[in-house]
Amino acid sequence: MSSLLPCVEIDPVGAAHAAVIWLHGLGADGHDFEPIVPELRLPKHLRVRFVFPHAPSIPVTLNGGYVMPAWYDIAEVDLRRRHDEAGIRRSAAQVEALLAREVARGVPASRIVLAGFSQGGAIALFCGLRHRERLAGILALSTYLVGEDSLDAERSPANAEVPIFLAHGSFDPMVALSRGEAARDALIARGWTPEFRTYPMPHSVHPQEIVDVGQWLTRVLAAESR
Repeated sequence: MSSLLPCVEIDPVGAAHAAVIWLHGLGADGHDFEPIVPELRLPKHLRVRFVFPHAPSIPVTLNGGYVMPAWYDIAEVDLRRRHDEAGIRRSAAQVEALLAREVARGVPASRIVLAGFSQGGAIALFCGLRHRERLAGILALSTYLVGEDSLDAERSPANAEVPIFLAHGSFDPMVALSRGEAARDALIARGWTPEFRTYPMPHSVHPQEIVDVGQWLTRVLAAESR
């Protein structure tokens, strides 16, 4: 367990019955989405543990090699091009270790939501669609699909019908709305039925989005508790 990513954790009162592992975006850290937890207004009886890991600090080519927290390297602005596959797979393995820890702590995979924003959302999709055990859901905000070339071969039958919530800003200058739409369309073409919503915002989080995410989390975690 010594190789686990350091994390910010918010525990419920009493033993956790569910968990949300939430990955931050490029240059941020695990504290980035910590303040959002009370705003989600999740029912206390769901007893959800929030886990916000810190990405390792690596040189990011797009930012002149500046070292910052990142889930993988980005070489250019065009997000349609091939991505840092080695970095993506390294981060996916680290997320898998966090998923395994939650199971070891008594939260079954079917009660875990894998979530992320921007780069973190890309890793959440990459990992969640391939995870061998059924998850409660995948939440991917202001992001895009990576590893599409290998998805057909690596997708997990266990998560063929996993609930997916995608959200995007209608005037996002960092990750164009078209990238979010492309991710949605790629998932639909493969049989998934993602919920896709847009909000009048840049590369950020909208108040209505927080409400919608809270309602979605409540729904998928309540469904898995029955």
